Amino acid sequence: MTETSRILIVEDDPSLVELLRYNLENEGFDVAVARDGEAGLEAVDSDIPDLVVLDWMLPNVSGIEICRQLRQKSETRGMPVIMLTAKGEENDRIRGLEAGADDFLTKPIDDVALFARVRSLLRLKAVLDELRHRETSSALAELQADFVDDPAEIASAIIVSADPRAGARYASALPEQIRAQVVTDPVEALAEMRKAADLLIVDLTHPEYDGLRLCARVRSDTATRQLPILTVVSPDDTAQAVRALDLGVNDIIHRPVDAGELNARVRTQLRRKRYADRLRHQLDQSLEMAVTDPLTGLHNRRYINSRLRQALSSAHNGGAPVSVLIADIDHFKSINDLYGHEAGDVVLRDFAERIEDAMRALDLASRYGGEEFLVLMPGAGLAEARVAGERLRSVVADKPFLLEDGTDIAVTVSVGLAQAQPGETLEMLLRRADTALYTAKHEGRNQVQADTAAAA
Repeated sequence: MTETSRILIVEDDPSLVELLRYNLENEGFDVAVARDGEAGLEAVDSDIPDLVVLDWMLPNVSGIEICRQLRQKSETRGMPVIMLTAKGEENDRIRGLEAGADDFLTKPIDDVALFARVRSLLRLKAVLDELRHRETSSALAELQADFVDDPAEIASAIIVSADPRAGARYASALPEQIRAQVVTDPVEALAEMRKAADLLIVDLTHPEYDGLRLCARVRSDTATRQLPILTVVSPDDTAQAVRALDLGVNDIIHRPVDAGELNARVRTQLRRKRYADRLRHQLDQSLEMAVTDPLTGLHNRRYINSRLRQALSSAHNGGAPVSVLIADIDHFKSINDLYGHEAGDVVLRDFAERIEDAMRALDLASRYGGEEFLVLMPGAGLAEARVAGERLRSVVADKPFLLEDGTDIAVTVSVGLAQAQPGETLEMLLRRADTALYTAKHEGRNQVQADTAAAA
């Protein structure tokens, strides 16, 4: 949170508003205020805040109704909401959680608990915002629509408690779609989490081991860093709850644990995890698409040019030699004309598989454009590149390409090679390889030629 986070307080008690505003502004937050429900909704619509502190009982529109409306809009669906209430009944907390509230604070407000919860929720929002901002607007709209519960989806939970009976009670309170495993040993818990887990529940109320240490280990381990953590704390141990939130715990629940409240909090964490997982998956796909040719699965021209420049820079500074191979499928236009463009795509995909089979493990193959492919060969001199080029020519020519209708067609490839020379630019190197390719085409195709004019 490098920029100042904006918090909207929706509260009709003037003295509480001023107290919250003063304390939050002293913590460095930008604070806005709405005095009733309608004004709160208008304030959100005009300038979406980073977090809302929302009273349960409000004039015009209740806090719980505001929460429901915020969760129905894609723009505010993931916005953190802390609800303030003088109510203490379990059913009220469950109703609020099911409406979309992230947590409850009971009046009078404990400033330390408020600040800890605000910091925790804003950290989570910052992670989701960073993922969203890397996506296109179309991908974002699609993913935000998926920020909902899927009651049929199976999830796994690890419950860590020094008291196996307490752990069993927590497990039995979870819905049947959640496969819960109770563990008493923190070391075993870490091992199980690294295998597969969607949620971690840690009981902090037993002094036999330090549950907070386990939470810190989970957050420091790359394999488990994104795992949601829900901790069970004693209602009178505010200090422990604050430490847990500051360590990166996602949510807390007080003993004695109510099954309905536990389920509501678990659903919230799973819903957020699934949303974040979808964003990360979409981001991975977007990054892959940025460097990958969608038809063949090879690297694209943009990516290979970047890697070529890096390899040339290394070679010019005393590094290993670098060669490039340009391969062009012979008479590819005739394949499209005779068999159709779908057949041409089959040939391109099959050719991509053969080029990867023919190259060394450290070579980088790419579709450079149309039926032309380029391979970066780090550490290879011209002699090694020639061997690889001839191997490629052979694996293409020696086995017909099978079309989807069962038709076999013979395909050959022409190959041009060049080894980078001192001080040579990327454009100069590719021009020499292209000249060698032209020579292979001109002299009858289905052969390998190397440009040796500048070789030392």
